[in-house]
Amino acid sequence: MSGARLRIAPGYRLQWEPAQSCHVLLYPEGMVQLNPSAAAVLELCDGSLDADGIVAALEAKYPGADLAADVRQFLEVADERGWLRSA
Repeated sequence: MSGARLRIAPGYRLQWEPAQSCHVLLYPEGMVQLNPSAAAVLELCDGSLDADGIVAALEAKYPGADLAADVRQFLEVADERGWLRSA
């Protein structure tokens, strides 16, 4: 995943779900409820940024927060679950 621009995998869709009062990741077999941090990361997975770019964007949005390790760990889990693809 290093250096690859990341996007949400085909068949998955990130959206706000009013009934759940949270962002969800929809896929043909169901949905995953996301916490705000996970949603913030996945919103940046639009094919324009790699993992370093996603970390940098979030650190710019939340100055002073040490996010790199947590963001990279989440991206690894999301990749393992098939939620992400290289753009």
